[in-house]
Amino acid sequence: MRLTKPGRLLTIGAAFAFVASACAGQGGTPAPSTAPAEAPSAGGSPLPSAAGFDWMAHTGEEITFLANEHPWTDGMKPLIDQFTQETGIKVNLQPFSEDLYFDKMEQVLRGSEGAADVYFLPMDSTAFSQFNAGLIEPLDGYIGDPNKTAADYELADFPQGFLDPGTYPPGDAAAKLYGIPISFESYILFSNKDLVDKYLGGVMPKTFEELIAAAEKINKEGAADGVAGAVMRGIRSDTIMDTFSGPVFDAWGATEAPGPYGLWFDGGWDKPRLTDPAVCAGMTNYAKLLAAGPANKFAIDWPDANTIFSQGKAAFFIDASLFGPSYEDPTVSQVAGKVGYSALPPASGDGTSYTGHWLWGLGIPANAKNKDAAWYFTQWMTNKANTAKIGATTGGAPRLSSYSDPAYTDALVPEYVSAVNEAMKTSRTTVVFKDGWKDGALAIVDGMLAIANGEDPTAACAKANDALLKAVNP
Repeated sequence: MRLTKPGRLLTIGAAFAFVASACAGQGGTPAPSTAPAEAPSAGGSPLPSAAGFDWMAHTGEEITFLANEHPWTDGMKPLIDQFTQETGIKVNLQPFSEDLYFDKMEQVLRGSEGAADVYFLPMDSTAFSQFNAGLIEPLDGYIGDPNKTAADYELADFPQGFLDPGTYPPGDAAAKLYGIPISFESYILFSNKDLVDKYLGGVMPKTFEELIAAAEKINKEGAADGVAGAVMRGIRSDTIMDTFSGPVFDAWGATEAPGPYGLWFDGGWDKPRLTDPAVCAGMTNYAKLLAAGPANKFAIDWPDANTIFSQGKAAFFIDASLFGPSYEDPTVSQVAGKVGYSALPPASGDGTSYTGHWLWGLGIPANAKNKDAAWYFTQWMTNKANTAKIGATTGGAPRLSSYSDPAYTDALVPEYVSAVNEAMKTSRTTVVFKDGWKDGALAIVDGMLAIANGEDPTAACAKANDALLKAVNP
């Protein structure tokens, strides 16, 4: 999810507003999550298991970390002193609130002198534009050098689908990696167990069609009690595209949708495919769930939807998995202990669930002064143990091994951990690598909103398809 920034928003509310940003597009599917042979330790650095690696090679150097004020930053701060003790590298942390961060990031990356050595990288079209402008350092040379990367770092522990949004040029055999994932959001189903018990006899829908029917039933029967069947982002904005892409991927299924064109185009910018039956079905599914919402549904963005669900006024909510931990905090949530977490219901009863995701990462500016020390910081903070530890503050640890690490799993509700882990198995990036994508995204959103307002889906998808073609080929 994002607010108004062209790249993405993803941030926090101290209490319960985890915010993530938006854009749209697709990439590879993460490998299934499997437990490692040995669960990683819950503590600090990779030193004990990386015997022989010289972590003190850059003693005395100082790096500047340009950070977004985000739960990941909160979880990382307590580890800075330990990092300095074990590497001799001093860290100058410069955090900025989300509304200021994007401007500061562009200023630093485009400056003549390196004002930052590591930065919060939005792994979407923002980072792609920075790559095109030559502003980001490729990381392959660091990762592939045993003198610069500890042997147990294990890049393969990140699902490939999480690495793809930071690998450029998209789809190129010679592409290089420019960002390491630090936190992700996938799009899952939140349910209010009390309302499911009251209106559905405790039976959760097993398919997306059943989910829509259940939401419509609750919306009708619960109106007198101020209860909506579902609450979804319904504003006309390109910022809803990430969440919106989840149900469309769910309808699309296992068929590949590689970047840079992804889900919305059939191998070329001149070939939009909103008229494809699966794509149109996914748009329709989201629209019907939106229609089973409160009276102001077309004015709802993520803060409103999140608040409505946390107040117990909606039975179902599809959005960023990062919202999950906040629902279990009784000081800010009225549904603590009453929330169900699950992957999106599949198109058919014997089918597979699919969804989308978006990520923050760490990147090294091309104009950084201390790149080797910056890489030491990046790999240390994103090793297995620290990914699990910091991930407990975000609910979005991007390494597969975190899901068998008690440092992560013990800090979160088991049903939540299971749902997110399940979603990771078939999740694809929602990023579209296309300049001027906002107009294209709005064309798609307009088609969905037309369906939600009662227009025939086939006609609405055809009209949106024509609008999308014009938007990306002016």
